[in-house]
Amino acid sequence: MEIWLNPACSKCRSAVEILDEEGASYTVRRYLEDPPGAEELRGVLQRLGLEPWDITRTQEPEAKELGLGEWERTDAARERWIAALAAHPRLIQRPIITADDGSALVGRSAEAVREAAARTGGEETSYG
Repeated sequence: MEIWLNPACSKCRSAVEILDEEGASYTVRRYLEDPPGAEELRGVLQRLGLEPWDITRTQEPEAKELGLGEWERTDAARERWIAALAAHPRLIQRPIITADDGSALVGRSAEAVREAAARTGGEETSYG
């Protein structure tokens, strides 16, 4: 399992605490320092069952500068959104947890994080 997080984010810190409490085995990815590319974002979106605009932090200054609020949310505009997320990782909703069973979820609630922890096992934690 991997958790994409921003250490400055309280929801991310809470998610890590819950994963530790649950004894989950996971790797930390500081996605602002190690941002995902477009292909990786496509894969995570598929695992999430979401569209790029569903995981976009539209209130960030970068989103306002790009005018994301005016962008179409259509199949035709999908790649434009993915390119924006790849170029501006701060726009990616956090934390995103990719579980060992091939699924992924946005861990904004304690329940979601516990659900992710239940999809994996082990006790080893690594920070990357």
